[in-house]
Amino acid sequence: MASQFDASEFVDDDFQTAQAAQKAGAKVLNADSKRAPSRDEVESKVGQMHDKLAELKRVQQELERERAVLEETRRRQAELTTGREEMLQHLTRGIGLLDEAEFAARRDAEQMSKTLAELRDALAKIQAINEESWSKENLNVELTRALTVLENSRLEWNAARLKFPVLAGSVPTEATAVPGVDNSLPNLLQQQSWAQLCKLGLALTWPVALTAIGIVLVLLLRTR
Repeated sequence: MASQFDASEFVDDDFQTAQAAQKAGAKVLNADSKRAPSRDEVESKVGQMHDKLAELKRVQQELERERAVLEETRRRQAELTTGREEMLQHLTRGIGLLDEAEFAARRDAEQMSKTLAELRDALAKIQAINEESWSKENLNVELTRALTVLENSRLEWNAARLKFPVLAGSVPTEATAVPGVDNSLPNLLQQQSWAQLCKLGLALTWPVALTAIGIVLVLLLRTR
């Protein structure tokens, strides 16, 4: 005959103990959640909030510093871009203007050097005139030659005065000092009137005619 069933043989005492402890803990938690927090707990939570706020403020300050650095970098980059474009335009234009001015100055210097050599040659010819060495026989020839030298020198001087206003005692104005202005003799002649050109042509040709007349007179005197 089977033995009588004993329910205690299938009961796990440890499981029941743990389950009972869990239920007791839940009851304690429920009781804790319902009760008012103590002063120490409130102060602890307030301290935690202050710590969190301090940490957030520190993070905010760090982000502000990083933003300021980035803003300064962006400003400097924009300044570099703008300044580079500006200086590229200024330097390109300046180099072009100075190249043109240098070319004009070099051309004017060459003209001045040529005119200076011509004036020095004319001065040397005038200084070479020695009236004491003339004789009665060659007086007319030497006088004609000397007058021709003198008139040629006057033409050189007048042409130089037209090209270089400083020789006339006047200061070059801004308009005449602008690089690229053509102050060459052909251009100056084109600016003269017809009457002035006629006077200039007469001034250029009459020494030759006078020389020819002088030679004819000398030949006539010798044939007598």
